[in-house]
Amino acid sequence: MTRTLLPQPLMRAALAALSLAATTAGAQTTPAATPKAPAAPATKATPAEAKQFAQKLNADLKQLWTRQATAEWIKSTYITDDTERNAASVNEEVMAYVNGAIKDSRRFDGLTLDADTARMLHLLRVSQTLPAPANATQRAELAATAAKLEGLYGKGKYCGKDGKAKCRDLEELSDVMAESRDEAALLDAWQGWHSISRPMRPLYTQLVNLSNAGAKDIGFSDLGTLWRSSYDMPPAEFEQEAQRLWGQVKPMYDELHCYVRGRLAKQYGEAKVPAGKPIPAHLLGNMWAQEWNNIYPLVEPFPGQADLDVSATLVKQGYDSQKMVKLGEKFFTSLGLKPLPQTFWERSQFTKPKDRDVVCHASAWDVTYENDLRIKMCIKPTEEDLVTIHHELGHNYYYTYYYKLPVLFQAGANDGFHEAIGDALTLSITPSYLQQAGLLSAVEKNDKNVINLQLKDALEKVAFLPFGLLVDQWRWDVFSGKVKPADYNKSWWAMRQKYQGVSAPSVRTEQDFDPGAKYHVPSNVPYTRYFLARILQFQFHKALCEAAGIKGPLHECSIYGNKAAGQRLQAMLELGSSKPWPEALSAMTGGKQMDATPMLEYFAPLRRWLQEQNKGQKCGW
Repeated sequence: MTRTLLPQPLMRAALAALSLAATTAGAQTTPAATPKAPAAPATKATPAEAKQFAQKLNADLKQLWTRQATAEWIKSTYITDDTERNAASVNEEVMAYVNGAIKDSRRFDGLTLDADTARMLHLLRVSQTLPAPANATQRAELAATAAKLEGLYGKGKYCGKDGKAKCRDLEELSDVMAESRDEAALLDAWQGWHSISRPMRPLYTQLVNLSNAGAKDIGFSDLGTLWRSSYDMPPAEFEQEAQRLWGQVKPMYDELHCYVRGRLAKQYGEAKVPAGKPIPAHLLGNMWAQEWNNIYPLVEPFPGQADLDVSATLVKQGYDSQKMVKLGEKFFTSLGLKPLPQTFWERSQFTKPKDRDVVCHASAWDVTYENDLRIKMCIKPTEEDLVTIHHELGHNYYYTYYYKLPVLFQAGANDGFHEAIGDALTLSITPSYLQQAGLLSAVEKNDKNVINLQLKDALEKVAFLPFGLLVDQWRWDVFSGKVKPADYNKSWWAMRQKYQGVSAPSVRTEQDFDPGAKYHVPSNVPYTRYFLARILQFQFHKALCEAAGIKGPLHECSIYGNKAAGQRLQAMLELGSSKPWPEALSAMTGGKQMDATPMLEYFAPLRRWLQEQNKGQKCGW
């Protein structure tokens, strides 16, 4: 499903409030003077001064981030030149403050500090997803460039090859990708959306140069190194860790790819989808070929078995946006967690307004860092949006259980944790849960139904894995200079073929900027979090099922209604980012290493079936 994914953006995670694409949002606040970074005295620093520095830092950042989140919320829900300019101005103030604070904090390097102070200063240093250059002119240029890029994405529309057709936005074009089986219509929609990112190319080059300057000003070689430094391990070690996890799951992805390609060849012909070659990106049901669940009807293992799609039922039973969100909230309260605050229902954007441009990309927000919870979506009565709601509420429940911590600790243990919480709970949206919710009739439990359901899940969760990894792999190479501006598009498609086994459906040139057609690139939202979340969610799910005392296959477990699982979940949520992520992981799972084994265990029935289906096929690409 397309979201903060996640969605999600975002899906504020880690300390992405500093990002110019912040996905937390805010209530209106009274403008206040911009705080000045806590100045360090000229005398030799002491641990006591470092503690005082951190205390003032938290107070200032809470004020600044609230103002920033407010401006970002307005910009995302009312896109105009004025709201873009306003957000850019506030973001520039925040960048200037944090830049100064980071430099001042270096005075305490080498001191023996208490654990909380030391962690706060570390989190400050790695907090910026878009660090400000010290030069004021460059700082203003960076803020304006970032706002313009996100605005171009949010306002993007395709009006036909001649510019005279009905203009369609991403939402309408995505409907074509999801529902059409006409190859020409799919190609037109794909090319149309990817044309909106061409004007972003020079702006993105500026963003890279200016943000790299900002990263160097605070002690990092480039922006990618800064991003990788936020995972409580050396950047190079984290990159190896991501590749290790990919190595665990790649065989399962390859099996799925081989099966799906064979089925698509039957639909579109072997000339369009040849064996042993990458799959054309426009045939996988999603604008970015990142998730393939929309083509489930084309690849369904056992047609005629029980229909597991509840979209029609949602419509039939009159589910509107609020009723769908209420159902999501009920899942969390069934675990013994508290209800959402009344302000959530008053301030969220649940549907797409008819009178203005908005960013429909699903995201969860806490604006004032005081339990001002919201989601921003353009909800439709579909199963995909129902699952996305559960995911976004996972962010909100993380926020609500750590909002009393100092603001520097108001984040996930790492940014993958924030995404994984919501995703882990969506694994409990089993047939039994949907039956309890009144959305699914009793389904006969048999092997065919299990394979159908697992394939449907794998088309979303397994298919996403390489895309979740490659978006930042590409950006890390761009930020480091390994990929030059002249090769942006060439390297993007090389990366997509290497990891995903997908190819561009039409000739692409360096006049195109296809990475910009994905929200997180122009909005500068780090993406590895979503890859990690796909791994961690199964670790979390297994741990919660064990806490609930539920036996049997992992794919059948739903923790709905289990208070013991809720207590285990709450214990981790309350930590926020106050401890390194291995400690938070241990609080949930008992172990300190990320591991894809539970994911492989979950999909074990499907893997056995896929291996049988793929015998004699020319797999790989």
